[in-house]
Amino acid sequence: MAIKHSTKILAKATRQDIIITREFDAIREMVFKAHTNADLYGQWIGPRKFTTTFQSFDARTGGSWRYLFKDMDGHELGFHGVYHEVKPPERIVGTFEFEGHQGYIVLSTTTFESLPDNRTKLTIQSVFQSQDDRDGELRFLTEDGLNDIFTRLDDLLKKMK
Repeated sequence: MAIKHSTKILAKATRQDIIITREFDAIREMVFKAHTNADLYGQWIGPRKFTTTFQSFDARTGGSWRYLFKDMDGHELGFHGVYHEVKPPERIVGTFEFEGHQGYIVLSTTTFESLPDNRTKLTIQSVFQSQDDRDGELRFLTEDGLNDIFTRLDDLLKKMK
């Protein structure tokens, strides 16, 4: 029986970053693949109430990506970024830009750590341009919301086994 893992969010008052950690009951190669394969990534990224459409997705060092979230009323939110480093199955470093807020650029480092019993610890460090941007993100970022997204990833990883 799989263990229910919780998402942890760390945001120190004096810093411009947010660190998110979560464990998964899958080997890191699978978790990494779910982050770098467009067909797999599109199945779990974002809230359940949105559909995800990729305009581009080139998960390699120097590659880029762009996707749209669409809600049930047809409203779209655009996001894009660049992959600065993709080092299978250890790390992904890249930017994340929300197109609805000019100048909102985040540098994220995602690491995949092997744990005993074929589990993986995912750590995402997102560094913001300012503390105000970081604090704005914290107003919308919740453990419940992240757990919902990561539960979708859990479900996908089970199917991949």
